[in-house]
Amino acid sequence: MISTFFDHELKSFWRSKNTGKSIAVKVVMGILIFILFLYVLALGLFMDKLVGAMFPKEDLTVAFCGIVLVYFLFDLLMRLQLQELPTLKVQPYLHLPVKRNSVVGYLALTAQLSFFNLWPIVIFGPFILKIILPVSGAVTTLVFIVSIIGYSIFNNYLALYIKRKANLNGWIFLIAGAVLTLATCGDYVWHLYSLKAISYLFFGNLITKPYLVILPVVLAVAMYYLNFYYLKGNLYLEELSSKKESAKSSTEIPLLSRFGHVGDLVANEVKLILRNKRPRSALIMGLFFMFYGLIFYTNPKLGESFKIFVGMFMTGIFIINYGQFMFSWQASHFDGILVSKVKFSDFLKAKYLLFTIVSTVAFILTTPYAYFGWRTVLIHFVMYLWNLGINTTIVLYFANRNYKRIDLSKGASFNWEGVGASQLLLSFPLILFPYVIYLPFKFMGYTNVGLAVLAIIGVAFIITRDFWIKKLEADFYTKRYKIAEGFRNK
Repeated sequence: MISTFFDHELKSFWRSKNTGKSIAVKVVMGILIFILFLYVLALGLFMDKLVGAMFPKEDLTVAFCGIVLVYFLFDLLMRLQLQELPTLKVQPYLHLPVKRNSVVGYLALTAQLSFFNLWPIVIFGPFILKIILPVSGAVTTLVFIVSIIGYSIFNNYLALYIKRKANLNGWIFLIAGAVLTLATCGDYVWHLYSLKAISYLFFGNLITKPYLVILPVVLAVAMYYLNFYYLKGNLYLEELSSKKESAKSSTEIPLLSRFGHVGDLVANEVKLILRNKRPRSALIMGLFFMFYGLIFYTNPKLGESFKIFVGMFMTGIFIINYGQFMFSWQASHFDGILVSKVKFSDFLKAKYLLFTIVSTVAFILTTPYAYFGWRTVLIHFVMYLWNLGINTTIVLYFANRNYKRIDLSKGASFNWEGVGASQLLLSFPLILFPYVIYLPFKFMGYTNVGLAVLAIIGVAFIITRDFWIKKLEADFYTKRYKIAEGFRNK
């Protein structure tokens, strides 16, 4: 039956209207992945020299055993961000005499077809064969390889389980990300424990106690069956639809009711974000960017100019990440919007209101950076005003020049759908404009004046927002049919 599913997937691909475009994208991605594979292979071949250079006072095997588990921690973080869920259009099979175990088994099997499962073998395999095999023998080499494969499979299914659960409850993804982040900070920031020592506790003892290989094997098998039974229990359409119905009232936000029709449009946008993978990814990524300041603010060599950049990103990442695809989110029903009674000015006001609410929440979440000084919070507030005034207007201006549709059900990782020239051009004014204003004052020694000018310009654009809405509305009406035509091209 698995071969039948695979055959159906191939036929679906070759019969699709977008086959040519899909092949071109896959060829480009294949080239990029091959280049990445060569880099990873080089890393694996020279792993012994790199480990020796990083830990010159330690035995190579001891140092290696201390970094393996650390790798799998970061591997899990990367999988949560980049690994796609294996898909199969199961609806056509649910009314046929096809066993659910066969459908779920196919999904579980294709979950192994990920390059994340190949990297540990490529990275650690050469070291094990070059260093561990000559010293410890074939049995130890075998248990090392099996352990690495076991932890890789465990990470694979754990990441998929978290992402599947997060599709029903976004908080699960945030909690998982927070746990992994805290686990990393506990070692590298707060020094409460040593991940290296924990890693050596298992892999170091694996040399003298090969039976410990049972642990990663049991973890991998357990996580496989946890995924298997979760998918099996959520395969029927009736069960999936009942969960959607239960979530229907979750976006009834009383706060938005005071804004009237504009508030209703924002509520619909919130539902669109929470119910679909790609816009939800934009929101979740924005929350992860709240930790962006820790990369820069902990480095005393970086000056205040970087705080302008970081403050803009942290308080406006949703405007940038979600706004760059503005109007494409409504591509599937854009024709309906054009013929509806919704005023486009209200449509734009709803976008402004959504950006204002999310950016305000983002600014509040960045206030703990007062630990690095209240001036840091002041810069965040200045860039918050700049985002609400300037960047929202810039994003909506470029939205009138975006003609590419987006499939909301697809994830964001390695997904170039909707990306075009407008996204590339948009990045220049967003990044450069604040520096064009701030840097001249900095070079003259008037940094406070530079910040004040940024804030004044932002407030000026906020106050004159109605004027800019009228300009954007007039611009939209000259391009609406071209936008609609672009959104119809699947």
